[in-house]
Amino acid sequence: MSFGDVDFDTSFNQVPILENYNSYTSHPMLQQVLQHYGGSWIHDRATSFGALMGSRAMQEAGDLANKNTPVLKTHDRFGNRIDQVEYHPAYHQMMDAAIREGVHAIAWTAPQQGAYLAHSTLSFLKQQIDEGSSCPLTMTFAVVPSLKIDGSIAAAWLPKVLSSEYDPRPVPWFDKPGVTFGMAMTEPQGGSDVRANTTFAVPQGDGIFQITGRKWFCSAPMSDAFLVLAQTDKGLSCFLVPRFTPNGKKNALYFQRLKDKLGNRSNASSEVEFHGAWGQLIGEAGRGVPNIMEMVRHTRLDCAIGSAASLQRALAEAIHHCRHRSAFGKKLIDQPLMKNVLADLCLESAAATTLAMRLAKGFDDAGTNEAAMHFTRIATAIGKYWNTKRAVLAMGEVLECIGGNGYVETSILPRLYRDIPVNAIWEGSGNIQALDVLRAMHKEPASIAALMEYFDQAKGLDPYLDQHLANLRSSLAQPDEHNARILVEKMALAIQAIELVAISPDVMAPLFCEARLSPQRHLSWGTLPGGKLDEVIGLVFR
Repeated sequence: MSFGDVDFDTSFNQVPILENYNSYTSHPMLQQVLQHYGGSWIHDRATSFGALMGSRAMQEAGDLANKNTPVLKTHDRFGNRIDQVEYHPAYHQMMDAAIREGVHAIAWTAPQQGAYLAHSTLSFLKQQIDEGSSCPLTMTFAVVPSLKIDGSIAAAWLPKVLSSEYDPRPVPWFDKPGVTFGMAMTEPQGGSDVRANTTFAVPQGDGIFQITGRKWFCSAPMSDAFLVLAQTDKGLSCFLVPRFTPNGKKNALYFQRLKDKLGNRSNASSEVEFHGAWGQLIGEAGRGVPNIMEMVRHTRLDCAIGSAASLQRALAEAIHHCRHRSAFGKKLIDQPLMKNVLADLCLESAAATTLAMRLAKGFDDAGTNEAAMHFTRIATAIGKYWNTKRAVLAMGEVLECIGGNGYVETSILPRLYRDIPVNAIWEGSGNIQALDVLRAMHKEPASIAALMEYFDQAKGLDPYLDQHLANLRSSLAQPDEHNARILVEKMALAIQAIELVAISPDVMAPLFCEARLSPQRHLSWGTLPGGKLDEVIGLVFR
């Protein structure tokens, strides 16, 4: 172009859209983690699913489902109460693809060791196209342990819960090949304090109750059934409440409105009233919190996975952008300070992914190893706390790497930025997780013993890690609520460092230990002391 010529129809130095790529094979660190933890048998399946999730069609589905948000229809044209939520076809497209792949079921159906790792890997890939539709998938996955408490309930429901057929029709669950589950725990006056619930259940005989009350949050209201907490004369209890009663009639669930949320917009979250709704008791009356907590614990695993996945998706956009965009005479990826920032964020992403998958391995091992069970009980709260919190902070830095082209709504970054806080809030915010760690230390001493044994075995792996673990042991001498977050942060960093030493000893681990554990660590990203920065970036997005 000669001086003075301006082409108003063509832009140059712009970045091609990141689409039709494989979100699994482009992530070498994830593959290394699976290899190390014994989950590499999912490689071929993850490769196929990663190609689908990175395709233009699925990227567009995520975009469309969030721009065309769910709509609540309380009545039909004749004034009959129907309480139905209508979704854009793109939402159903994503749900169908995920359920066909077994994202919700593989943890329970895979015959191999590493079934939770397989679930977490597929969830990690699915999460990167849409946060909202991952919500009902997570709850359908997580409900299985609670349903298994009652043999008759499990026999009736589990075959449909674990089905690979997605059926969104608003018809009775027993007329469908596959079902999804939601949850309704919190109320306006209580929030996380579910024992303050006032919804009550009146026995009708044979474990059937009539439930009356109000829930401030009911997730995924078009699910076929929900786990609901309600008071009985024995105390707070857990109930299975289907959308349709056993005689095929609409159950007395009345959705009042959908929440107008910051993010997670493709997913409907509702306020619901129960007007004598049909419900079936799960387990013993008065044990509602323990009976629903296994579902909650499994959803917390997915929160840790989801935050790592969203951070990975955003970081892939940033690295892709910097590899194509030039400024000040060279590609952004070759600018020393930008490379430092990206490498530091890759360090954060790799540590988050490793921590999440280590939790999944713990869930796998817990079935045959008591120490692993105790470790995982406390580590799940630690991982949920740290991954969800760090991802929120890192997302802002990722957005800054792209600049204005990432700040506009035609980019995926604003959606990821709005979506990512939900994992920190859902199923217990940071304070709840920190308090759960303290509670486990006091009431389940085997859990802290298993964690300390894990830390003791790491002695000598890295000098910065050794000093960090010494400081952690001092903090554990007098744990209290005031310092709970400090304690959990130290535990999370220690787990991340130990696992990175095992998986990436020559590239990630030395940088991580120096950048996150040394006395010279800095609060800003982009302050790495040096090292194999190109290799670090290449391990996170190739």
